[in-house]
Amino acid sequence: MADLESGRRHAAKLNKVRTCLARLANDPQHPGLHAHRYRSIRGPGNEDVWEVYVENRTPSAWRVWFCYGPGREVITIVTIAPHP
Repeated sequence: MADLESGRRHAAKLNKVRTCLARLANDPQHPGLHAHRYRSIRGPGNEDVWEVYVENRTPSAWRVWFCYGPGREVITIVTIAPHP
């Protein structure tokens, strides 16, 4: 996030990330997030990692990868980056 917050040229992307994170915090299954399990990596405690959309239909669209835990009703952000 620090990279996004560092300049005005990233303002639109930062707003999209913040909107995505707010939706994720309120309802991880929000239809606009398009949440699905990401099978190629595991979380820090071998948890399932989930992917949600920051953007869609955009070249190198950004995503948020997260896992549930370590506690009840806790979401851990693994990374926020362009889709590989």
